[in-house]
Amino acid sequence: MKKKIVFTFLQSRSFLILLWALAAYMTFINVPICSAAHGISIDGKLKYKPGFKQFDYTSEQARKGGSLILHDLGSFDKMNPYTLKGSAPSGLNNLVFETLTASSLDEPFAAYGLIAKDIELADDRLSVTYTIDENAKFSDGTAITPEDVEFSLNTLKSNAAHPFYQAYLQDITSSEILGKDRIRFNFARVNRELHMIASQVPVFSKKFYSKHPFDDPSMVPPVGSGPYVVETVNPGKSITYKRNPDYWAKDHPTRKGMFNFDTITFKYFRDQIVSVEAFKANEFDFMYINIAKQWARDLVGPKFDSKRIIKEYLPHKNNQGMQGFVFNLRNPLFQDRGVRMALGMAFDFEWANNNLFFNEYTRSASYFSNSDLAAKGRPEGLELEYLLPFKEQLPPEIFNQQPTPFSTEVPNSLRGNLRKAKKILEEAGWTVQDGRLADKEGRPFEFEILLVSPSFERVMAGYVNNLNKLGVNASYRTIDPALYIDRLNRFDFDMTVNVFGQSQSPGNEQRDYWHSGSAERQGSRNLIGIKDPIVDELVDKIIYATTQEELTAACRALDRVLWYGFYVVPNWYVARHRVSYWNKFNRPEKLPLYYNPIQALMTWWMK
Repeated sequence: MKKKIVFTFLQSRSFLILLWALAAYMTFINVPICSAAHGISIDGKLKYKPGFKQFDYTSEQARKGGSLILHDLGSFDKMNPYTLKGSAPSGLNNLVFETLTASSLDEPFAAYGLIAKDIELADDRLSVTYTIDENAKFSDGTAITPEDVEFSLNTLKSNAAHPFYQAYLQDITSSEILGKDRIRFNFARVNRELHMIASQVPVFSKKFYSKHPFDDPSMVPPVGSGPYVVETVNPGKSITYKRNPDYWAKDHPTRKGMFNFDTITFKYFRDQIVSVEAFKANEFDFMYINIAKQWARDLVGPKFDSKRIIKEYLPHKNNQGMQGFVFNLRNPLFQDRGVRMALGMAFDFEWANNNLFFNEYTRSASYFSNSDLAAKGRPEGLELEYLLPFKEQLPPEIFNQQPTPFSTEVPNSLRGNLRKAKKILEEAGWTVQDGRLADKEGRPFEFEILLVSPSFERVMAGYVNNLNKLGVNASYRTIDPALYIDRLNRFDFDMTVNVFGQSQSPGNEQRDYWHSGSAERQGSRNLIGIKDPIVDELVDKIIYATTQEELTAACRALDRVLWYGFYVVPNWYVARHRVSYWNKFNRPEKLPLYYNPIQALMTWWMK
């Protein structure tokens, strides 16, 4: 999430007199008072002033040209990334479609006008008004109008779109077209980030989707306003985007020096292991590496020694969120908090990091890893104030312990952890009978871990072996990516691996992660199935925080409640991007601060 607000009016005495008179008039006729801005944020600060030329992490030396080839895993079977069913190809949502504003990647929560050239947040913060850039148009040459923006909002809030958007945008209650180039979004209540969320609404062509239903699963290339158009599609295997020579915003300050490749192709591979070999064979140009073994052992050899292929760490300041083995609470086996805690004790991260990960990783100890929002020490101040009303309902550890993952570092050991886990399981009614863990009725404790990447199998082999020492009959299975996505959308799994990503300023997306209202909504990111009124209240405190202090306190309080709910077995993170690429690129001198590798790549160009 990104967020902020700044005012760009001239401060002359005569103008202020006029402004005061206008404010009095608007108050009298009950129209929200607004101040126009070229950019918005949450805390009222913007790095880039009106009239800025381009972002600092882009370069004036960038040149257009060349063909970029990338990869993805699995396949795709639709051309709309905003619906629930099926899988869309990579690139559509950031190459073809655009939002009202463009996020700045070197500010934690700021965005600047793109399709909307001016953004006006009402003084009461209950509405935001956009003025559409008169130059903005779709790839078919038609102008972007307020009617397109209104259609986009209404469509995303409808059943035709992915259910996530209904929850994410629920506090945007309505829209009003104010003229040929202006539209207002009205809010249900004050929310410090809601104008940021509203500004992230992707803008669709009403004309195109009147002919092609939004949730139509066909492979018709969509019309968007972005820098690229779909050139060729080989369903499930590859897609090529061609840079639009008539792109309306090619000289826009939020686009200058970006999207430099003439064509961008995504090739699809069966799994990560196959794709690494394809990369070394020069079948594609750039690869983000998320498997330590591949980074340390597979990406080596003469091509790397000669620098024909580059391996590089790209530093960042991203909030790393939480990756973990996720318990599905919809399975009765995992309803007991103690049982979940015991199963977490069986994971030996230190062994895995030493033997499998080449000591590349840091253990996750927070749902907001690598950020100031992570709970530290014991709760105090406003954070403690948020937790105290629930003291009798919450585990005592929340109030007297620092959230700390189970460890096998000395003086701890795996054997010691398993002994404690065995005792906890016995207290929960699970005992070893004939070598297997079972309840009083003799029903075995068994479950399956659903995987999408074969590379995770070696991690799970060790974990499952440790669970077997407790008498737990756990197994793991890797399935096709499309089937995997469908299974997760339907919550059809016992345990899986998932990343709960976080922005620098968490907000409405927390409702989709943890809130009771999302627990049974297919396609939501509440994979755990949490239904806890305490969690619900803390999520609301995050969403409706009015200051950074309130946001930090609410995040830390939620962090503790989630941590001691033992809803996941915490995994690990690395606070830098590992990338490898063929030595054919030039790039800006400066990297962004808050970004993913593909976002950085979109500022590079061919040598």
